[in-house]
Amino acid sequence: MRNGSLRATLGAALVGLCPLAAGAQIYESVGIRAQGMAGAFVAVADDATATWWNPAGLATGASFSGVVERESHRESRREGDSTGAPSDTWHSGGVALAFPALGLSYYRLHISEIRPPDPTATGPLDRQDQGVVGVGLPSFDIDQFGASVGQSLGDHLVVASTLKLVHAQSETHGALDVGAMASFGKMRFGLAVRNATAPEFGRGAAAIVLDRQARAGVALTSTGNGRTDGVTLALDADLTTTTTAAGDERHVAGGIEAWMLRRRLGLRGGLSANMAGDARLVSAAGVSVALRRAMYLDGEATGGSDQTRRGWGLALRVSF
Repeated sequence: MRNGSLRATLGAALVGLCPLAAGAQIYESVGIRAQGMAGAFVAVADDATATWWNPAGLATGASFSGVVERESHRESRREGDSTGAPSDTWHSGGVALAFPALGLSYYRLHISEIRPPDPTATGPLDRQDQGVVGVGLPSFDIDQFGASVGQSLGDHLVVASTLKLVHAQSETHGALDVGAMASFGKMRFGLAVRNATAPEFGRGAAAIVLDRQARAGVALTSTGNGRTDGVTLALDADLTTTTTAAGDERHVAGGIEAWMLRRRLGLRGGLSANMAGDARLVSAAGVSVALRRAMYLDGEATGGSDQTRRGWGLALRVSF
């Protein structure tokens, strides 16, 4: 057997013994307000989606918040596919309820597995390459149930956790998210770690792992000045790199949210850049319209060179 063939055989064997990584469950998978700010939300997290973004935000938000949301994303067929196959559309969504000391949530997400590298490949693959033309990456849905609780430590710091039950691949496992939020006047600093226990589903070559993810953020909120009822500027940065079906992801995001007309109208926007793998830039915009007192319709649209994050979403939110 030639050396090249031997290396290829050994490489294939090693790949078969390793669990697959699960892609697409990045921070930006949930939250219409958050995505309207391009994902700069870890230090904001003042509504029920704090159960996903940073559970410590529950203690600094409204007395009650409830969110029901649905998102739609379109993944373009890979470059070079001349079969005329249509783009794939997938949906995600969830519902969350939050009080200052307790949050309850359910999210349903669509996940793509990472295809193991081909040891016989002669060159790097395009990020849209899915192997054989017309054959997509394996995918599945994840159902996540969470209960979030927090504790204040002094006047400025809150720490919290979300205990999760995650169902995927016909298995259910426990998982844990943790977060912290520090407030000093108009400044807020947030830190969150998702999948702290890195749960694994399945066995052998069919196993998948939800990787541990860490993210930090800072936010500055100003009071009304006559033209607006408050403006929030936020900046987030991933502290870990997540491997997804589109490649490695480590995001830096900046966003703005402005309220006006006595908080009947909210406008937001933001930019996000991938700092790992191939460079990809995302732009986002969002709007909130008060349907009645304390009830809002939130919308967002995301575009840019990262095709996996292109899409739109709507949410009905109650906050008082």
